[in-house]
Amino acid sequence: MTMTITSKKVADKIGAYLHHRISLAELVDWAERAMMDASFETRNAGRIRNVVARIGVADVRAFGLTWEDCEQFLDALGYSARIEIVAGQPTRSAATVREKPARKYGK
Repeated sequence: MTMTITSKKVADKIGAYLHHRISLAELVDWAERAMMDASFETRNAGRIRNVVARIGVADVRAFGLTWEDCEQFLDALGYSARIEIVAGQPTRSAATVREKPARKYGK
């Protein structure tokens, strides 16, 4: 059974990486497998495929994966990231990933 990769699924994976729940190697492995075996949600297939492909090479020194990259990927998928600096919790990341509000056209 082929898994369908959606914008939300990619945003969730990026969020898991930013929260240190998965490593860069795990994120890259997921992206590589998705590029080989998964299908992409029809509505945003090109955008999703481009983001997943870029994540798939993030373990190569020439590419890497920066905070800015994650912000751009999330933006392309209709999501945004927010960071909160929290005292007293050094082992817990406070970054959050949220879906952007729908854009209203004509206003």
